[in-house]
Amino acid sequence: MGSLEPGSESWLASVTEDIVEPGRPIIDTHHHLWEQPTPLWGRYVLQDLWRDTGCGHNVEKTVFIDCHSGYRSDGPDHLKPVGETQYVAGVAAESAAGEGKATIAGIVSHADMTLDEGRLKEVLAAHEEAGQGLFRGIRHAGPSDDTGTLSNPGRRACPYGRDDFRAGVRTLGELGYTYDTWHFFMQNREYLDLARSATGTTMILDHFGTPLGVGAYAGRQDEIFAQWREDIAAIAQCPNVVAKLGGMAMPDNGFGWDQRERPPSSDEFVSAQWPYYMHTIECFGPQRCMFESNFPVDRLSVSYQVLWNAFKKLVADFSEEEKHAMFYGTAERVYRL
Repeated sequence: MGSLEPGSESWLASVTEDIVEPGRPIIDTHHHLWEQPTPLWGRYVLQDLWRDTGCGHNVEKTVFIDCHSGYRSDGPDHLKPVGETQYVAGVAAESAAGEGKATIAGIVSHADMTLDEGRLKEVLAAHEEAGQGLFRGIRHAGPSDDTGTLSNPGRRACPYGRDDFRAGVRTLGELGYTYDTWHFFMQNREYLDLARSATGTTMILDHFGTPLGVGAYAGRQDEIFAQWREDIAAIAQCPNVVAKLGGMAMPDNGFGWDQRERPPSSDEFVSAQWPYYMHTIECFGPQRCMFESNFPVDRLSVSYQVLWNAFKKLVADFSEEEKHAMFYGTAERVYRL
């Protein structure tokens, strides 16, 4: 498709919209940064983030989420992820100097939750020092798929049921840190058991537990949605779990937008994803929900401008207090921003 390759500036710019509620303050609770280009998402640095957050929506703050960026190349393996925190803390300091631009206000990094308590606490202390006051928690994800059909596959067994993993998640809560994760829909029940085993830890479910729709999962949308709907309702019964609203425009979700000549409009997005958002908000309540862009991953399917328009349209009928919670307040509280 040349210059109109999905995710490219020209492709995304082929659909532009007036900004809905341009004054509404927003915390984008989930984005990545890559100094070194990645095969799927390329390079994404502060100027790219500012290009997106500066598209017309009032994005005041953001939260960086681990993506294996800037890891240390030497030293003990368990401390290598600290390099990411150090890298992002430097970028965050630069963002704070950008007048009128989004500021990276929180960092969620990685640590191996199966480490023994001593080494895990060593990693967390190192993240805390490297984060310059911005380190908020850990993401150790649990996707597992052996069909070979996904662009972003999990290759290991889901770790949620391991005793050492659960002990690590509990340690996060004891020290005041959050636990983020993403996985595929078929791991939602394992995640539920994990949440029940670590009630003292605030756990954040990314990307709706990732319903899939490609490869071995294509053509099974109704079946998968029925299972997902039941699992989300059960997870929401755990008061220590908070839901991120977003991350459902990845190619693996199966909506096919990344294969089109033009990306979707916000109305198309709302029409396709309404049931997922409404069910999750109904189950968790606005005070335990927060919107995320998942950029630049979801940028393969939709522009930042259109995505946040869709979010605002999805909750147009909610009260002002509820909207503020989902766009700002929940993130401010959960991530201590």
